[in-house]
Amino acid sequence: MPGFCSLEGRTALVTGGSRGIGRAIAAELADGGAQVVIGYRSGGDEADDVAGQIGCRAIQADVAKADDAKRLVEEAGDVDILVNNAGVTRDGLLARMSDEDWDVVIDTNLRGTFNTCRAVTRGMMKRRSGAIVNVSSVVGLHGNPGQTNYSASKAGIIGFTKALARELGSRGVRANVVAPGYISTRLTNELPEELRGAMLANTPLGRFGDPEDVAGVVRFLCSDEAAFVTGEVLLVDGGLGM
Repeated sequence: MPGFCSLEGRTALVTGGSRGIGRAIAAELADGGAQVVIGYRSGGDEADDVAGQIGCRAIQADVAKADDAKRLVEEAGDVDILVNNAGVTRDGLLARMSDEDWDVVIDTNLRGTFNTCRAVTRGMMKRRSGAIVNVSSVVGLHGNPGQTNYSASKAGIIGFTKALARELGSRGVRANVVAPGYISTRLTNELPEELRGAMLANTPLGRFGDPEDVAGVVRFLCSDEAAFVTGEVLLVDGGLGM
């Protein structure tokens, strides 16, 4: 008998899978029985380490580039599960934000999600099945000072995914969003201590999340146990976004 949230027989592609939340997601999906492929832009040694530990394949690609995203999907094979986790930050107050800092964040976080989703949808629609999980953030719902670019990209992912869920639902393809709060990763550990303290004080569960907290939710959304869930935004934030 397959276990709860089994992903046996499915191929899962996880972008930004070499570290942090993406690494935890890749490991969780593999633990569920999926054949996992991780995409990474940089950090080849880390990607190889993940591949060796969980028995997955690692493919270098910059999802902000349409051709790279298309190649990534083609090399991954018939993708049953797509998790868009690749993301960057370039924090700064709007008055001093450069065009480059705006463009890099929007291109990687939002355009990258568009590129990979566009690349997998034809195959998923043809097979009349598939699960897409796009990783947003609590700041995409509530904003955060100094992160207008990041907040905009993550809010865009939410609107994009809801529209995508309406487009693909009749073909048996689901699309959902996971919106983490403060998760202890290399990216968030670079935040100022004052901001970290404020986030902790406003988190009812009284702790920061671990990447595995997000990974378990993603696995659920990718599984048949979530077969009637689409177009939803599931916050994994310890109550921070209430």
